[in-house]
Amino acid sequence: MAERYPGLNALTRYRFSPPWISDTVLLVVPVGKSCALSRFDRYLLSQLLALFGFFSLVLVAIYWINRAVMLFDQLIGEGHSIWVFLEISALTLPAVIAIVLPLSAFAGTVFVVNRLTKESELVVMQATGFSPFRLARPVVIFGVLVTLPMAILFNFLVPASRGILNEEEAALSQNIAARFLHEGRFLHPSEGVTLFIREVTPQSRLLGVFIMDERNPEERLTYIAESAILVRTSTNPKLLMFDGSLHRLSTEGRLSVTHYADLSYDVVLTDSTINTERRAINTMNSIQLYKLGRALMLTADQRGAWVVARELHIRLSQPLFGIGAALIGFSTLLLGAYSRFGLWKQILVAIFLMIGVHLISTQSLAAVSRDNSLWPILYIAPIVGILLPTGLLWWAGRDRRLGKDRGVTP
Repeated sequence: MAERYPGLNALTRYRFSPPWISDTVLLVVPVGKSCALSRFDRYLLSQLLALFGFFSLVLVAIYWINRAVMLFDQLIGEGHSIWVFLEISALTLPAVIAIVLPLSAFAGTVFVVNRLTKESELVVMQATGFSPFRLARPVVIFGVLVTLPMAILFNFLVPASRGILNEEEAALSQNIAARFLHEGRFLHPSEGVTLFIREVTPQSRLLGVFIMDERNPEERLTYIAESAILVRTSTNPKLLMFDGSLHRLSTEGRLSVTHYADLSYDVVLTDSTINTERRAINTMNSIQLYKLGRALMLTADQRGAWVVARELHIRLSQPLFGIGAALIGFSTLLLGAYSRFGLWKQILVAIFLMIGVHLISTQSLAAVSRDNSLWPILYIAPIVGILLPTGLLWWAGRDRRLGKDRGVTP
């Protein structure tokens, strides 16, 4: 035996029969130099992965159905086919999965640890001399396995799906604008805008165009054109108007008239420059963002570099919640003693700790959105999510050591 486990100081042998080992197997727990994953590690890891997959399917289905119902009403109500609905809803799945994975890791860990505690399996392992940190080894591996797909989702798959989704939404917006072009009717393509077209020719040329724009409370704009055509662009469609006039009426009653030979007008409202810039950054993967940030620093574009840095660090910090969620669920429940009624008090504490870490993350994101140079605080929540359960594991081991010193069986 010493040849198989060189460098060990002692071997502890126990005979018992939990469901992950046969009745005739003599469990050998090395005390000293650690080896590869033990049978218990593989058993606990398999249980965590199985429950993680189950909760992921359930939570993704709930999130996706909730969004799909609203999307279905919107798209089908606008006259789009069921295939458009399926395509748009499928493109939202990567973002939904990225949000759900930490919650699934937390729920799966809590469920598994609570069941193993009620069935005394963790109690038996603690009696063999396994410390809380030793018991947490498969949980850490499980957290890393959750973090890896989250990193791929946040850094590559979600930006790619957003890029395709933006293209689909641009095409849909053009179709929506085209449906507003009906002759002889007063239409409202957006709030505060009234559109009237006298006639639409077979060549899709618009005659007798009238537009009243009241979005600006300080002035009212009125566009009149003899003819116009609808021009499709990469963002929103535009009306290119010919031989008309622009009337500006201020709140003081001052009227100014400008005649033009041609003038363009957005049919659908566009976002601000910052939102457009943000949308373009969201569609880039992290490698492209890194290259863009270096290029902006070389061109002395400090503002653009901070925006890119913020987005890049958000993608790097969010996957770390996979490890933190699993460790919070495990370490908090490990503080509880055996009870046939379960560890519901520790479960409530774990839920409140998860909510607290989430609030820290939310506040950090809000602060960084106001000041891009504060991007280091994005890592506060993931670090807290890892250090907090580390302290709880130390406390659990301390309680057991104190119990041994007092002659109390842990």
